[in-house]
Amino acid sequence: MNSPLFFPLALLIATSAVAQNSDLGEPIAEGGDVESVQINGDDDGPLRGTVTARVALDDLGIAIPGFATDRDVATPAHASGTAALGKELARVITSDLRNNGLFKPTGPDALPLPGFSEITAPNWPTWSNRGAEMLVHGYVRGRSDDRLTVGCYLYDMALQQELVREGWVVQPADWRRAAHKCADLIYARLTGESPFFDSRIAYIAETGPKDNRTKRLAIMDSDGANHRFITTGRSTALTPRYSPDYKQLVYLSYVDGNPRIYVYDIGTGRQTLITQSSNPTFAPRWSPDGRWILYSMAVGGNTDIYRVSARGGESQRLTDTPGIDIGGSYSPDGSQIVFESDRSGSQQIYIMNADGTGQRRLSFFGGRAATPEWSPRGDQIAFTHIAGNFNIAVMSPNGRNLRTLTNGWQDEAPTWAPNGRIIQFFRTERNSGKTGLWQVDLTGDNLRRLPTPVDASDPAWGPILP
Repeated sequence: MNSPLFFPLALLIATSAVAQNSDLGEPIAEGGDVESVQINGDDDGPLRGTVTARVALDDLGIAIPGFATDRDVATPAHASGTAALGKELARVITSDLRNNGLFKPTGPDALPLPGFSEITAPNWPTWSNRGAEMLVHGYVRGRSDDRLTVGCYLYDMALQQELVREGWVVQPADWRRAAHKCADLIYARLTGESPFFDSRIAYIAETGPKDNRTKRLAIMDSDGANHRFITTGRSTALTPRYSPDYKQLVYLSYVDGNPRIYVYDIGTGRQTLITQSSNPTFAPRWSPDGRWILYSMAVGGNTDIYRVSARGGESQRLTDTPGIDIGGSYSPDGSQIVFESDRSGSQQIYIMNADGTGQRRLSFFGGRAATPEWSPRGDQIAFTHIAGNFNIAVMSPNGRNLRTLTNGWQDEAPTWAPNGRIIQFFRTERNSGKTGLWQVDLTGDNLRRLPTPVDASDPAWGPILP
């Protein structure tokens, strides 16, 4: 294809005006910013750290007792005060580190509670016989403005030295974010990898009988907490994706029987209509710079990939071949797009430049391939491999090094954790049709189901929260 094609405005209407969608629920109350602070025992002073010998991460023992408090005071974050909140913080950190499969943490319910003075000066004999290589200490303090200061410290038991410390000031509603940031600090220090716990997931919540499902847009924290519905279910919602700055969600909605692509502003609860059409429309996706939205649309029996400004406007067609082209996903640098197409006779993975030029096939390994998603690192493409059953697989951007990560009946629609180490997808149960969200790491191990209050599909993992 030598030049992009433009679809007539008579068939595709695009506008940047705010759309009133009767399907929206109450606006989501977002918490305040999380402020990083440098801490010592008195909440000031520089960060400091030491270098420890590398240890094998498999089954690395980490002791995580309850976080101490200098004085137990009332807080809107917990009905029983800051002392009880300190134990909840440690429980969340323990759960985060256990669920990623690399560590063997022991949580606060099985450990003694350190005193406040021990947070920066651990009582080493207390912890030496508990089989842990690492020790996490922390504290929580109530402030006069109702906000909380949370400090997190990681110690090497063999060296009896501090490895890293950090602190955060948070609104009471955001106390779980402080716990996730502590888990991120520990994970990053011990693995050398980028963090991912302080992030959110959007998905489609499904209820009702198999042949008449109600599909609502929902979001939650990366561990399934703080679950919130965005739409009421009066209109079908599909395929949400977070914007790169975390402030917006793009999703597909059938408000009046026709497909519309909306951008929902998480902070204000308002949404903007980007495109609408009487033609079947699929899979909106953001560009890495947040300027463009990709989507697919079927016209006259032919489905192509288009892009439109995130503010609305005229759409540009990027593919123009007989068949079905769908599911574009940008490379992290925005220079290329991976997508699926049946132009060869079956579903396969293709790649093209961001302007639609240079289209070529990637997948030549047997079976079919669908729903490709580029890793945030740029080194892998996840997709649904269909060879009898549906399973999640990855390959290199050159189409080589195929690895199948799951062994289910119907696993599909992969989405990456912000650090590119874990893949989330949805699994449909045989016979029942029930759907749920699952995660697997790049080794193919550590498969687990993420809790949701109802059936779930179409997950989208957002970037690390600012």
